[in-house]
Amino acid sequence: MSPHRLAVLLAEEYHAADEAERAGRIAMAWHHLERGHILAQTRFWPHLQSHREMLHLALRNRDRREVIGQLIRFALAPLGNLTGRLPLGNTGRSNVSAFAPMELPPDLHAILDPHAD
Repeated sequence: MSPHRLAVLLAEEYHAADEAERAGRIAMAWHHLERGHILAQTRFWPHLQSHREMLHLALRNRDRREVIGQLIRFALAPLGNLTGRLPLGNTGRSNVSAFAPMELPPDLHAILDPHAD
């Protein structure tokens, strides 16, 4: 995926997360940030940005567990990118292992799979 295409997709997910948060739909805001993480995780700066966005949402909602989890992930993300050891499909939340691959949502699989039609 081109950097431009990734930037567009991430902007859409982050905008949707902002809209959901403003509407008081915090679970939906997390859903969009998780999708952003899945899209971003193989690229260094976008991956860090996804964890920054998650950290900010956790801070705004005073979710101490998620804040701590995101601080840890923010520190670990560069190591994962540098070593190439990133679990495909991982949502990036503190409630899942940072090392666990997860099933990709079908629409994101089609975007991320270079062999998809």
